[in-house]
Amino acid sequence: MIQGIGIDAVDLARIKKLIQDKPKFISRILTPNEHMLFDNLPLKRQIEFLGGRYACKEAFSKAWGTGIGKVTFQDLEILTNDFGAPVVTKSPFTEGNVFVSITHTEELAFAQIILEK
Repeated sequence: MIQGIGIDAVDLARIKKLIQDKPKFISRILTPNEHMLFDNLPLKRQIEFLGGRYACKEAFSKAWGTGIGKVTFQDLEILTNDFGAPVVTKSPFTEGNVFVSITHTEELAFAQIILEK
């Protein structure tokens, strides 16, 4: 049974500006494990990666029904499986499965989260 669905979109130009002007934003959003993946990417992929993870965490908070605040960016971790697909490896939702999908255009990153009991 679906417990919650969340979706979010992020402007990648805004993410690029934050990376350049406020580098502490990266550590605020990414867990240490996510940060290790981020550090090994070229700039264009870093922007997409950070935008995608930000969108995932916002989408999760919507699916969870709380918004960011009750659940923090550090409470959630999205890594990749052996095929490079995103996988939620840490979240406060422990009653079932968390499904995630991320996609990008040149301008936007989108993420959808489904919580299933």
